Amino acid sequence: MTIPTELIGSIPRSAELLAATAAVEAGSLDGAKFAAIQEQAVRETIERLEAIGSPVITDGEQSKRSFLTYPVEGLSNLSADGVVIPFADGHQRQLPCLASGPFRYKTHADEYLQAARRHAKVPVKQAVVAPSALSLFYPSEGVTGYSREQFRDDLVNEAEADIRGCLDAGAHVVQLDFEEGRLSLKLDPSGGLLEDFIALNNRVLSRFTPVERCRIGIYSGPGADQDSTHSLDVDYADLLPKLFGLSVGNFYLQMASEADPDRVLSVIAGLLPSDARVFIGVTDPIDLRVETAEEVRDRVLRAARYLPVDRLGTCDDAGFAPFADDRSTSRETAFAKIRARVDGTALAAKALGA
Repeated sequence: MTIPTELIGSIPRSAELLAATAAVEAGSLDGAKFAAIQEQAVRETIERLEAIGSPVITDGEQSKRSFLTYPVEGLSNLSADGVVIPFADGHQRQLPCLASGPFRYKTHADEYLQAARRHAKVPVKQAVVAPSALSLFYPSEGVTGYSREQFRDDLVNEAEADIRGCLDAGAHVVQLDFEEGRLSLKLDPSGGLLEDFIALNNRVLSRFTPVERCRIGIYSGPGADQDSTHSLDVDYADLLPKLFGLSVGNFYLQMASEADPDRVLSVIAGLLPSDARVFIGVTDPIDLRVETAEEVRDRVLRAARYLPVDRLGTCDDAGFAPFADDRSTSRETAFAKIRARVDGTALAAKALGA
């Protein structure tokens, strides 16, 4: 018996890559040299993940400044004064704001995927931003000559192209990052914003066949940036009934940092679609303590008491550095936690097989 295990996406950037990023922003490093440093970081990240024994890998998002804004970096029709996301420790992240239409992606995720596959010997997973997150770029006061409906039509087309490009380029699975799902219930406790997010994402997902949707997943968590979260205090039970209405084949859920995992697992057991797999978080990226393989094994065995093993997988609670400037977790700690997840999942599979 085997249990699939995958990372969510990002790995902390090396000191060399961070220094190169600062240099290129300051104009003291040319683009060609920077691209070579990025490619080296991708290659080294993939080599380390494969050496750990990770059966599915990502590029660690080494060439992205942010998991959220990669499609729009460099566009001239955005301003910096968008929605503010507050974190529990007091720091904030601010989204871009659309200043004029039309809305188009400047970069599609298949570019990262193709670069990673040049170095990988195992299947490569590709994370993409969910269209619901990008919908927050449209300002509440509107955009002159470009309606919200036009914006959403363009957004849906661009998001479909982003996912389809990755599927066509050979992604093992395409994972939509949907951190804004849990956050939406903090911003709008009535649930109206969450329902809008779900409807928008399903509008994109409806353009894919059932076979294609088996290779599409959704990640949901309470945020993980600079060792802090933005919505861990939102009850999973308020999110999950809507979340499982998304038309995907895989769900990736933060769980290791959950205060009452047994309660949440019982909720998942009652909601999980019959044709979907759920990946349970078994390591906590914002806790600097490295879990042991035995702890991971026990978390998997607990999940198996509630969920069918043939529809169970494991993951980390979140990416380890979804924003490139997040230095709160070292690369060494991230790789150690991933090794614990891989080894602990194998221990659990052996125990369940016996």
